[in-house]
Amino acid sequence: MAVFIIILSILLWLAALAALLRRQIAAPALGYLGLLCLSFAKDGNLPLLPISPSILWGWLAMTAVVTMAVLLQPSAVRDGTEGTGYMTGGALTGLAVGLLGFSATPDLGMLYGIMVVAVAAGVFFGFLLFSRTPRGAGFGPSSGHFFNYLLAKGFPTAITVMQIGVALVLAIALQKFVNP
Repeated sequence: MAVFIIILSILLWLAALAALLRRQIAAPALGYLGLLCLSFAKDGNLPLLPISPSILWGWLAMTAVVTMAVLLQPSAVRDGTEGTGYMTGGALTGLAVGLLGFSATPDLGMLYGIMVVAVAAGVFFGFLLFSRTPRGAGFGPSSGHFFNYLLAKGFPTAITVMQIGVALVLAIALQKFVNP
């Protein structure tokens, strides 16, 4: 049963990443469902990953906030997909860089922080890279639309990728520090 739950979580996360590129309002909810599903995976009576109720409640709150923020945007912004591929690519790159924090510290709280900051930086630099392309010229930092659009599209992207990062941080920490 644990293998089925892990595969279901991975499929939900892949759907969340695909939704970031097309229907962004569904992405944070799909990412949260992947994390929630993974919390039910058990080996005997022990959970595979220590995903606590406080982690689940915290990410549920963030998912609700980001979903409401997306719903409250004007339809032109909500339906736009300009630069989302760059932001998603930047977020995934930031996640990969953030997971390198395991070489710097064994403190789990610090590892979460490194992952969160790296994903946020990845989203920012991904959108900055997009604003330097011919299609993104209207979103440049001097255009006045840069930060508005970055927050409108980057916030859901960052939250979705961070939810995947939570599971990865826990899995790597469990493997590295508990089962060396």
